[in-house]
Amino acid sequence: MDDMDRRDPDVSRAGVWLARLTLVPALVLVSWLAVALPLLMAGVFTPLPAIALFVPVGALVLTFGLRAVRPPALAEGARRGSWWTLAALLAVAVAFCVMQLLTYSQQIVVRRDPASYFNFATWLAGHGSLPVHATVRAFGGADPALSFGSPAFYQRGSVLWPQFMAGTPLILAPIGRLAGPYAMLAVMPVIGALAVLSFGGLTARLVGPRWAPAGALLLGLIWPMMMISRSIYSETAALVLMCGGLALTLDAVRANRRLPALLGGLALGLTILVRIDGLRDVLPVVAFAGLLVALRRRTGPALFAGLVVGVGAGLLEGYTMSRPYLDYVRGSFVPLLYIGAAVVVLSAVASVAIRRWGLPDLTRFRLPDLALAATFAVMAFFAARPSLQTVRRVPHNPDDQANAAYITALQKSLRLPSDPFRQYSELSLHWVTWYIGVPAVLLATIGAGLLARDLLRRRRTEWALPYAVVVWTTVTTLWRPGITPDQPWASRRLIVVVLPGLLLFALWLLAWAVRNVRRLGYGPQIAGGAAVAGVLLILMPTMLTSAAMMTTPTEQGEVAQARSMCRQIGPRATVLIVERVTADRFTQLVRGMCDVPSGRVAARAGSNTAASEDVERIAKAIAAAGRRPVVLGANSVDVAPYGKARQVFHVSTRRDSSSLVAAPQGTWSLTMNVWMADPMYAG
Repeated sequence: MDDMDRRDPDVSRAGVWLARLTLVPALVLVSWLAVALPLLMAGVFTPLPAIALFVPVGALVLTFGLRAVRPPALAEGARRGSWWTLAALLAVAVAFCVMQLLTYSQQIVVRRDPASYFNFATWLAGHGSLPVHATVRAFGGADPALSFGSPAFYQRGSVLWPQFMAGTPLILAPIGRLAGPYAMLAVMPVIGALAVLSFGGLTARLVGPRWAPAGALLLGLIWPMMMISRSIYSETAALVLMCGGLALTLDAVRANRRLPALLGGLALGLTILVRIDGLRDVLPVVAFAGLLVALRRRTGPALFAGLVVGVGAGLLEGYTMSRPYLDYVRGSFVPLLYIGAAVVVLSAVASVAIRRWGLPDLTRFRLPDLALAATFAVMAFFAARPSLQTVRRVPHNPDDQANAAYITALQKSLRLPSDPFRQYSELSLHWVTWYIGVPAVLLATIGAGLLARDLLRRRRTEWALPYAVVVWTTVTTLWRPGITPDQPWASRRLIVVVLPGLLLFALWLLAWAVRNVRRLGYGPQIAGGAAVAGVLLILMPTMLTSAAMMTTPTEQGEVAQARSMCRQIGPRATVLIVERVTADRFTQLVRGMCDVPSGRVAARAGSNTAASEDVERIAKAIAAAGRRPVVLGANSVDVAPYGKARQVFHVSTRRDSSSLVAAPQGTWSLTMNVWMADPMYAG
């Protein structure tokens, strides 16, 4: 313990350890991404050099980042944390990790984003650079019926660019290179446990250390949290960076230390490198940094500088390596850039004004009471929105058209009226209640209203930045989730800020109520009982939704079957996929995991399979180029015209169910098959 710690009777060693341990996950991710991104940009991202650079960088980042966690930086509650609190928080994180490892998914066949991230990371593990090369010469040259792109991998000329941001693949690729695909997939439960730990640390700082284990437990039992920790989702690492970045910023501001503030801004800014939606989430950080500058706090410029570097790194990677994806989302991304520029300008103007005239009196005209009423009004609007509005969107590109077709098929299977353009965004608050329950939403609404009133009265100022981030992101996300609306898939939009933020508000209200029970003269038993009852009130609805899915593994057996398929494809092969769905799912998997060139042959009009004359022409060109043509399809009839058909991939497993107007329940069956033939053509 520091000498300063010994001089402060309010500071416990356990409190210091709790505060520091909950910052470590975010600081480690910041260190790794700071090393990995430049190596990727240089085209030399390989494990050993990256690890060699990471060790000294990580040591420096941890040294300077943890300097903020010393008196008076610790939150009032965290300063008196006990070893039991720390042990309980660690127990929750470890139990969460173990449970997720027992049920983690092997989702590697490209149907939705987790498999896309896996294949992105697999390519980086094997090649250490972008773009993905189609190797046209292995097909004997270009052909009008031959293409190489697939969902999440956009073809531009003879190369392909992954759809998503590189942050999560950068984290996973070295594990895949050193330990293989099973280890890469098993990393996600570990990152999920670190996110639960980080959220516990944020809870300790804002609500109190005794509430940290409860906060971690409540987050860990939400089904969206389990979902993003069982498969490769970008939201898992983003949650670590968001919770850790907010906690680090709070500590840096309390301690008035610039380097930790710089690292806090960097952690928050790097959420953009992980998921492009992070650009919206961090806009309040710009305003908060401007406020610190206006108040002449030296942490303000440092926080802003770190944020700019992190956001700049994400945008640089996006524009150079994920540009087709940014083009696809430009309808929402470009306006967000304009909004971000406006926030920077307005924050600068407000900062100058506050420096000259001071902070305005926000208690005039009963603004604190109006803020309380406005909080209830906003939530009431979202609750009533399904009765007021039906959100639809007309498709403007092939991806939107595919989503519309998917929604139509899902509506048919769920026996709902056919409405392919419907987005179901008006149900967004209902999505929240499905996962954390109506009591949690009501408690969070009351807590948010009371906090808004206190902040306008310049009380509880440690909540200023977290409150702004949670409220801004919650309102904008509920208004426009911007995701295919089936559940639990769409819940990923809620898990980085919305659900954790509402849990923080609810827990803060419970802590406030328990303190008032004590002030009224009731004993610790009554106060403790009230706390337990409040946590159970939130926990029970959460468990009702999660119970049907939390113990059922999904997407099992895919890695073993993919490896078997690669062995049967064999060396010096060039793969032609002749059936549309199989091509969507397996083109990049074969290219990356089997390390052989793969392409898709265009389907005939009105059919899912390719014309035999196209397949034969390209297969002959492959043989002439000195390679073995291999044909893949979904059924034996797809490949039988080209050689002896044999099944090389078969999985019968479970997948997450899909629901549009109700909470998801249970899992659905999933069967996938691939058949192969070896055409024999003279070169």
